[in-house]
Amino acid sequence: MKTICVFCGSSSGKQPIYVQFAQQLGQELARYNITLVYGGGKVGLMGAVADASLQSGGKVIGVIPDFLAAKEVAHKGLSELHIVSSMHDRKTMMANLADGFMMLPGGYGTLEEFTETLTWAQLGLHQKPMGVLNVAGYFDKLLTFFDHITHEGFLSQTMRDIVLVSDDPKTLIEKMSVYKPIQLMHSVKAKP
Repeated sequence: MKTICVFCGSSSGKQPIYVQFAQQLGQELARYNITLVYGGGKVGLMGAVADASLQSGGKVIGVIPDFLAAKEVAHKGLSELHIVSSMHDRKTMMANLADGFMMLPGGYGTLEEFTETLTWAQLGLHQKPMGVLNVAGYFDKLLTFFDHITHEGFLSQTMRDIVLVSDDPKTLIEKMSVYKPIQLMHSVKAKP
């Protein structure tokens, strides 16, 4: 795995541990020589993971829509910064650049990006690993909800199991690195 797309908050959250884990993840990505692909912002957890990776000698690729770049939230010190015309273009480019996807704490945007990418996996549009860094139990209720929708028959156990989880950045990177894609019976050949 050469690149991981990280979805995370443009805020830092209330607990310092969120920033600490974003920084730790950035350091680990650089240590494993994995390029960070992310939303291109300089603020919040986005900025923390990017800065830590860069400071540790890693490569960081940001993808940001022009309306956000115009508000001066784009990170100017990245290895590469792509300015695109829409949020849809942002997600498409990040997906095409990534060998895997990871979610850190964040809000609606973080959840939307991760679950859309997860849906693409369910539809057979990609077979890349999907990881959740469960910092301080932040995603416990979401993971319980995933179990609930599986139990209620809206999600197969196979699809539930593709969500890799750890509370440790290094462990999650290692899980994603050895992930073996499942074979879907209804794979689709189109790209997201």
